[in-house]
Amino acid sequence: MRDSSLALAPAHVALRRTAAVVLGATLVAAAAQISIPLPGTPVPMTLQPLAVLLVGGLLGPGLGSSALILYLALGAAGLPVFTPYGVPGLARLLGPTGGYLLAYPVAAFAVGKVAPDGRRLGRLALAVLTGLLLIHLGGLAQLLILTGSAGLALRLGTLPFILGDLLKLGIAVLILKPTLTPLRARL
Repeated sequence: MRDSSLALAPAHVALRRTAAVVLGATLVAAAAQISIPLPGTPVPMTLQPLAVLLVGGLLGPGLGSSALILYLALGAAGLPVFTPYGVPGLARLLGPTGGYLLAYPVAAFAVGKVAPDGRRLGRLALAVLTGLLLIHLGGLAQLLILTGSAGLALRLGTLPFILGDLLKLGIAVLILKPTLTPLRARL
């Protein structure tokens, strides 16, 4: 089983997998820095969802979700890995973007699980769409808790992002299709 514990793998494999997890977290942190605040919503437009989809697809369910858990731990500890807008550290996970952030490991796991080899385009597109939906569900849940209104949560956290997310879906599929199988074979 490829995504099993690092401790059971030979040293060079464990090192390679650890490096992949760190690089995955780094990719999402870099994507967070490309952030555009939108008027009328506390949720900025970022490249984080695209990075989460790529990390999940390229690293697979176990390593992909591990990379996103590392990312969240680094951000919760106060390192500047989240978007440059908003409160720092653990407080970010409790604010309006916290639901999206907390959904990242689940989304990465789902993308990695649904698209095991990336050979079938339809399945790969389904995997990426599933990841995006999970991210939005997490974000909507948090916004619903904070606003008390499903309609307002939808207006703040989903509607402004539909077109951009469709574009991210297409980009993710184009990147993952040729790279997913060769990269996972090395992990």
